[in-house]
Amino acid sequence: MKYKIAIFDLDGTLLDTLQDLAISTNFALNSCNYPKRTVEEVRRFVGNGIEKLIERSTPADISSDERQKILKIFKAHYAEHCENHTVPYDGILPLLDRLIEADILIAVVSNKIDFAVQSLCKKYFGNRFSIVVGEREGIRRKPYPDSVFEVLSKTPFSLKEAVYIGDSEVDVETASNANMDMICVTWGFRDKDFLAKSGAKIFVDSVDELSRLLLEQEVK
Repeated sequence: MKYKIAIFDLDGTLLDTLQDLAISTNFALNSCNYPKRTVEEVRRFVGNGIEKLIERSTPADISSDERQKILKIFKAHYAEHCENHTVPYDGILPLLDRLIEADILIAVVSNKIDFAVQSLCKKYFGNRFSIVVGEREGIRRKPYPDSVFEVLSKTPFSLKEAVYIGDSEVDVETASNANMDMICVTWGFRDKDFLAKSGAKIFVDSVDELSRLLLEQEVK
C-alpha cells in the first residue's frame, strides 16, 4: 500500500457545513442591515477562510471597519451554532474506520477558524484524527502548503507517502504547492467541471470509490 497518511479537507469533504455557514453569514449581514445571501452564493464564497467569506458576501464599497464588525458578529454566531445543521457525508465515518484499521494515519487541514475545526472534529469524529489543523495566527492558510507541512512534521512520513483529499480549487492548489498526490471529491462545494478547469486530475464520486482508491490502488 502506497499511502501511510491521508490528509483531509473538512468543509465539503468530510462535513456538510454549508447550511450553518449560510445561516451565520446571513445573521451577521442582517444584523448590520445588508442583503442576505443565498445558500448557493455562500457555497461559491467558501474555501478561503471566513474573512474571505465575509468579504465576498458584503458590498465591495463598505469600509474595512464595517466589514470587521460583520466578521466579529459572524464569528460569535458561528461559535454558538456551527453544529446545528452540520453532518458528516454518508459513509465518511466507516471510511475513516477502515483507514485506521489499515494503519493509515488520518489528519485534517482546514481554512476554517481553528476553534470550529477542533470542535467539529471532536464532536463528529471523536478521537479518529491524529492531527487537526485549522486557521490560526502563525500559519498561512491554504493554498499555501504550510498546514500540510505542519501535519507531516508531526509524523515520520514523507510527501510521497501522503495524499490530500479535498473538494475545491483551493485544495487542488494546496496539493500542487505541496507537490503531493491529490484526490478531488465531487460531493462537496464545487462541481466536477470547475475542479477540472482548476487542474484537478483524480476524481471520486462516492465514498466507496474513495475507499477503494486509498486502500487498494495508487493515484496515477
